[in-house]
Amino acid sequence: MEEWFSNEDITNQIIDFGGTVVIAIITLIIGFWIAGFVGRMVNKNMQKRGVDDTVRPFLVKLIKVALKVMVLISVAGVFGIKTASFIAVLGAATFALGLALQGTLGHFASGVLLLVFKPFKVGDAVEIQGELGVVKEITVFNTIIHTFDNQKIILPNGIVTSGAITNISELGTLRVEWSIGIGYEDDIDKARSIILKLINENEMVLKDEPIDCFLAELADSSVNFKVRCWTKTEDKWAVYFDIMEKVKKNFDAEGVSFPFPQMDIHMDKAE
Repeated sequence: MEEWFSNEDITNQIIDFGGTVVIAIITLIIGFWIAGFVGRMVNKNMQKRGVDDTVRPFLVKLIKVALKVMVLISVAGVFGIKTASFIAVLGAATFALGLALQGTLGHFASGVLLLVFKPFKVGDAVEIQGELGVVKEITVFNTIIHTFDNQKIILPNGIVTSGAITNISELGTLRVEWSIGIGYEDDIDKARSIILKLINENEMVLKDEPIDCFLAELADSSVNFKVRCWTKTEDKWAVYFDIMEKVKKNFDAEGVSFPFPQMDIHMDKAE
């Protein structure tokens, strides 16, 4: 029976295959080392730029995985596998996965934007999509806030970035406003003097910012003052309620009235 392969052919094939395996292993080792090196350099660069600690490890890992996939494709090419077909299949699978996870990936992309551009941070008081509270956690998929009546709200990041974001804490100060009405028969100057005295005596009011107390409206049953001052963000409600209570007590003590709607009814006697 005729031999299909001579011993010399088999030896050459083994040597060639062994050489291919060695080249593939070297490519794999060097490629993975380069992927790790690039990942470390990217991580250091992100740290210098102040990229958030939550998103930085994920982005570094994503870059390293992408580089390792490229290395594996190169190794497949060394063994004679048609990488064009492999890449096409991988691309189709990635596209299908992207369509299946479209909403989730959208929330992820929004989370990355929030962590990179930082429109708010943990501890900030914010209003997002009509929800008012304090930010407790920011992840790549969700933002968690606690409302001021102690409810936990989990907002998908896609919703967070799709509307207006009001950051109440970032600037550090807020304006407090009141609408205070007195009767038509009361002394306007006296009422204004009482209000301004109370505001200036409050230690939480910022005295280097404007303090306003002006006549804003001649309403049906009252003369209304618009009162405004500035305070630190965390002191807003303390100032608001303190001034409201003291205005009531001082108006009562000074004889300034708080009007309320009244209606006069005239009855004609039937003939």
